[in-house]
Amino acid sequence: MTTILDAFAKAVERHGSRPAIIEGGGRSVTYDALDRRARALAAGFAARGIGRGDRVLMAMPVGIDLYACLAGLWQIGATVVFPEPAMGLAGLRHAARATQPKAFLASGWYRWLGLLVPELRRLQLRLSPQEGGPETLPPATVLTEDTALISFTSGSTGAPKAIARSHAFMMAQNDAISPLLDSGSGEERDLVAFPVFVLVCLSLGVTSVLPSWKISRHDKAAAERIHRQIETFRVTRLLVPPVICETLSHADRLPPLNAILTGGGPVFPDTMRRLNRLQPDMRMVAVYGSTEAEPIAHLDYEHVDQADLELMKTGSGLLAGTPVGPVDILLEDGEILVAGPHVNEAYLDPAHDAETKVSRNGRIFHRTGDAARLDDSGRLWLLGRTKARIDGIDPFAVETAARFWPGVGRSALAEIDGEPVLAVAGDASRLAEWSDAAGSLGVASVRHVRNIPLDRRHRSKTDYVALERMLKT
Repeated sequence: MTTILDAFAKAVERHGSRPAIIEGGGRSVTYDALDRRARALAAGFAARGIGRGDRVLMAMPVGIDLYACLAGLWQIGATVVFPEPAMGLAGLRHAARATQPKAFLASGWYRWLGLLVPELRRLQLRLSPQEGGPETLPPATVLTEDTALISFTSGSTGAPKAIARSHAFMMAQNDAISPLLDSGSGEERDLVAFPVFVLVCLSLGVTSVLPSWKISRHDKAAAERIHRQIETFRVTRLLVPPVICETLSHADRLPPLNAILTGGGPVFPDTMRRLNRLQPDMRMVAVYGSTEAEPIAHLDYEHVDQADLELMKTGSGLLAGTPVGPVDILLEDGEILVAGPHVNEAYLDPAHDAETKVSRNGRIFHRTGDAARLDDSGRLWLLGRTKARIDGIDPFAVETAARFWPGVGRSALAEIDGEPVLAVAGDASRLAEWSDAAGSLGVASVRHVRNIPLDRRHRSKTDYVALERMLKT
């Protein structure tokens, strides 16, 4: 079985002089140069005592240095530990406690954390992206079952859980995502807001342009800034969360693009419809998945017909599309269970498995916690979190329908004193209309709010805990 590094090596061989990564500020590196840098770093890390199986906690901005360090560490068989960035310092400390790394690798101001954070002070080995050595090393023995990466769930429903991803798992995930990104032309330039998708692009020989805005605050990125980056770096495709799509959909124009792929939160049809009006020939794909299983399903907007829109408008849920090839889906009591080569079967701490890992037909399935149904064509329709159903009403059934109502910006269904309450951000003068429409869906109470609180990771999903707290004050 090949690995991500094998795929990257083939891309270097075929596209060595092509830019591999372009940072938001304009700094760039070719495939050849990135490969040389990774080899030098591998030698430098090895000289410092890092080897197969050693865990290295990384804290640095998403950029060329990060991917060079990743490749360098993988070449010597080390395991990279990525804290959950949305949790900030708390996520870093949690990652250190959960994984007990051998070394801390950081750049810029992050290096000071090694001296200030109690969990890191005990680590005697501190590395930097300036480590160097000969560009050739004896081949390291790296097995596909060796752990390449430890990452974390978002922690939105509890403490973040550590997920150990083997080299085989990383390649399986790459194989599941690649068909969505491989246009066949080899000439795409992707503006990539998902760090893991950069790895897929590197394996395909595609140039990745990194966002010029802060990726922890996608909701603050202005359309003009995104437009400028698209035009400056001749971007042909966007891989961005739904909140970026919403921002672009409300602009007066959209620079020429071949495609937009979006995920990391619900992708509502009104957003896709507005983008389609700005650029009718552009391909638009919504990807559904979770940290433990990415991707699960995808939806090409050109396959959404009027009948689908009518179903979403009248409370049938949010169409997520066709399950991807390698994934198997079961629905138990309306909940999505998934299995496949790119689906996580166990957490680093086995104590976390009981809640979401179940055995069915001799296989381990992951319980997503998402409610859904499958239609006659085998397409997945999302209904929201299973635990968020209120008095028999599914959140996405109402929230998706509300996006069709006049004057609605965002909406979210919350439970207040045991009753469903629909919070709506938008034109408050339409409140009476919204109330009438919500009543037909079984929701008697509608409240206008200035904004709907969003998740910390992609700023694209409702933070229901924060919303309920806000509605109760």
